[in-house]
Amino acid sequence: MAESPVPVREIALAGPEATEALARDLAGRLRQGDVVALEGDLGAGKTVFARALVHALGAAAGVEIGHVPSPTFTLVQLYELPRFTVYHFDLYRLADADEVWETGIEDAFADGVSVIEWAERIEDILPPGTIRIRFAFGAAETERLVCISNWPEAGS
Repeated sequence: MAESPVPVREIALAGPEATEALARDLAGRLRQGDVVALEGDLGAGKTVFARALVHALGAAAGVEIGHVPSPTFTLVQLYELPRFTVYHFDLYRLADADEVWETGIEDAFADGVSVIEWAERIEDILPPGTIRIRFAFGAAETERLVCISNWPEAGS
């Protein structure tokens, strides 16, 4: 039996505020075990989205999260929330895909919500159902085009 194609949404985001609003919308849909794979060129909006998503998840749980650093050198930053841990991965400096196992990514996939920048570097280990968001530069300087697959339904 052939697998049905994954629905894809394409959205134009006028600037960082629209990117942050999209992250807030997604935050309200995420559940423990969800994986959000962020892909795209350097400067395309992955970190803006990831920071807004972490802040929105914290706010929804009643936890104020201060500065959300990009975990470029540490590869992962954890945010403990009452219902789950948010794992923010930045795999830009990952030399080999197998190095990701040293970050505890299997625990993140099972017990937390994973937000992964440069997710294309570990394509082969992303679980089925991963929410994929590909960022691209738009026509205007601050515009971004995103292509999204596996966007969860509200209240799922």
